Amino acid sequence: MDMKRYEQLAEDITGMIAARVLRPGDRVPSVRQLHQSRGLSASTVFQAYYLLEARGLIVSKPRSGYYVKARLERLLPEPEISRPGSGSTQVDVSELVFEVLDTLKTPDIVPLGSAFPSPLLFPLKKLSLCLSGSMRHLDPQHTVADLPPGNASLRRQIALRYLIDGVHVPTDEIVVTNGALEALNLCLQAVTRPGDAVLLESPTFYAALQALERLGLQAIEVPTHPRDGMDLDALAGILELHRPKACWLMTNFQNPLGSTMRADKKDALIAMLAQHQVPLIEDDVYGELYLGPQRPVPSKSFDRQGLVMHCSSFSKCLAPGYRVGWVAAGRYARNVERLKLMTTLSAAVPSQMALAEYLAQGGYDRHLRQLRQALSVQQNLMMQAVGKHFPPGTRFTQPEGGYFLWVVLPPGIDALTLHRVALHQGISIAPGPIFSAKREFNNCIRLNYGHPWGQRFEQAIETLGQIARSLAQR
Repeated sequence: MDMKRYEQLAEDITGMIAARVLRPGDRVPSVRQLHQSRGLSASTVFQAYYLLEARGLIVSKPRSGYYVKARLERLLPEPEISRPGSGSTQVDVSELVFEVLDTLKTPDIVPLGSAFPSPLLFPLKKLSLCLSGSMRHLDPQHTVADLPPGNASLRRQIALRYLIDGVHVPTDEIVVTNGALEALNLCLQAVTRPGDAVLLESPTFYAALQALERLGLQAIEVPTHPRDGMDLDALAGILELHRPKACWLMTNFQNPLGSTMRADKKDALIAMLAQHQVPLIEDDVYGELYLGPQRPVPSKSFDRQGLVMHCSSFSKCLAPGYRVGWVAAGRYARNVERLKLMTTLSAAVPSQMALAEYLAQGGYDRHLRQLRQALSVQQNLMMQAVGKHFPPGTRFTQPEGGYFLWVVLPPGIDALTLHRVALHQGISIAPGPIFSAKREFNNCIRLNYGHPWGQRFEQAIETLGQIARSLAQR
């Protein structure tokens, strides 16, 4: 079959990149140039460039054009699978977490340890217009009608996003919350009681550990691969031995590793949990931030018994500070809705209405493409910098989405010491022990590449590398 014109153009540019006629950082021909030289329409050129973006060969720079994507000169080795100790653990990490988080509030600190991407990457002006517009037409009844499960228009828009991704979620299964963190905590409360055991990845998101600590729950950490996620063979043995009451996982772009389970592995995971009737609390807040050609499906798409409670939010991909999240809670929807009413009553009505208006107007996917492009460029630049400046023996993950890099330093370098010394240099990092109930990963750190790259960040990585090298020599 003959190629379409945009496919032929994409192949021609791919060949030029392979032959190094076009090199990393070079600007590819503009729409105007290709129209004049090859008689191609703007839509044909853009189709070709969208295809090249999906292949990871070029990136867009707003108001500048398309450029050949920077390639790593060399990749450092990938970290090995984690091997947490067996058995359940009483969680006691909050003081350590608070000590680290308190350092992130100073604006002069380079926020490599932050859990958030830069607010400069989001359409805050457009959102403010949607907020003011929706409030001018506010029906007073919404102040009551938008109590849990939440604003009906917003829940319909969320259900539509699921449908676009091939997942059928009824609107009445969706409960709007104050960010994803509240959704996750409500789900945990819905299926556990004090003393119960909950399965987690190793390492895991520190807020999951804090939730377990607050509710008096035991943590069981399961070996986790930095690329493919939780080890299902290890999980099978733990399910038989410990009879946990819930499983809290990030199957897409896990925080802090960045790992993503393959679709077949997610299917097997859900079948395994269903066999033991263990509910899955799926934290999918980074799902829209994929850097490949398409979004990885959530584990929710394989749920046939309503055991998966899929949690997400707009905080990491669209509206930081609006604090609007949700859960598609399956068979537990009614229970989660009642817990929401009993605790915080409702998510803020203005925020819900503003987001419903923004989604209805369109433009969300265009924003997401720009956001992913920015994160892809920033990821490559951070990888280059870490590879250049950190000591020999350093390893790091190679995530396909999100905005975190998990860095394993040579043995003998203490992450907490590195954290404290770096703070004196005006740099924050997230040390590995805050991601473990047992305070393991002493020589690991999490770095955030969710901020526009520049000399300040390049210099911060160089300084971190120098500190790490000096600690290695002690």
